Amino acid sequence: MKNNLFLDAAFSKQTERPPVWMMRQAGRFMPQYWEIKNKYSFLEMCKTPEIAADVTMLPVDLLDIDAAILFCDILVTGEAMGGDLSFTQGVGPKFANPVRTAQDIENLNVDCLDELQYVADAIKVIQQRLNGNIPLIGFAGAPFTVMSYLIEGGSSKDFKLTKLFIHNQPELAHKLLAKIAKVTADYLNLQIAAGVNAVQIFDSWALALSWNDYQEFSHLYIQEIIANLNRKDIPVISFCKGSSVFAPIMAEAKPDVISVDWNADLLNIKNALPAGIAVQGNLDPHILYADKAVIKTQIHKLFERMRGTDGFIFNLGHGIMPDIPFDNVKYAIEVVKEFRY
Repeated sequence: MKNNLFLDAAFSKQTERPPVWMMRQAGRFMPQYWEIKNKYSFLEMCKTPEIAADVTMLPVDLLDIDAAILFCDILVTGEAMGGDLSFTQGVGPKFANPVRTAQDIENLNVDCLDELQYVADAIKVIQQRLNGNIPLIGFAGAPFTVMSYLIEGGSSKDFKLTKLFIHNQPELAHKLLAKIAKVTADYLNLQIAAGVNAVQIFDSWALALSWNDYQEFSHLYIQEIIANLNRKDIPVISFCKGSSVFAPIMAEAKPDVISVDWNADLLNIKNALPAGIAVQGNLDPHILYADKAVIKTQIHKLFERMRGTDGFIFNLGHGIMPDIPFDNVKYAIEVVKEFRY
């Protein structure tokens, strides 16, 4: 790998500067993304390896980041298991056949890797294009988050149906989560076999859970997934909204990196974690709306706080919002790349 900064930091080595990539870096804030998106549906983009590679490469070519992340979606596992998935502009993802009963869970297929072969094919195309310059990150949705979409039938503000399900029918919830966890581990191993250099598990809606519910209905399954990964030389990143609260539990699953939201002091989180777990984060993405002088000041403030710390990857506390100016994102990455400890 010509640029090892990301992998070195992920394995808790000291780096000359923090490596940088950003969640949702190949997304709607880029005019070039829309040039592609206006020709194809979202799922067509995910399922056509050449197009997925085109989108994955946009931030590589235009932003010069230190790691690429596969262009796909966290819900493709739910679709592969039997969910009727669609994406509508302005509405988001929908499952036309939500999972609500024991029979619905029984109907879900766990032997569905063939349905996800297009992801492995995309990885091979992307790695040809990256040509060993920077690492490629693969990813999957965490079981609780995928379950919430399956039960709600789409996005939710309060996760009422999901929380009723785990409280009123915990045995069924565990059965569903176990199925999703098996598929997720198999899917991440498929990505590793296809050539990704790291993987990230996204638990986007973990913050909906109480401490005890997170431990029972999310953490246990992430722990199981990580334990079943072929992770030799492949760093595993664990991310959730709520990581500033849940980081002590997340560490018990033994990821290599915990990606932290913007609600915590990153150094305090790092110092409280076991040795050998790196941190990723944790700039508030809203700062990227601000003036460039503010962006630079806030990044430098974070870097000065983390000075002398090994195992630090710069990222946002969550993904780039669609209306953040492209020039501001590009400037932020330039600020990171010019910094030296």
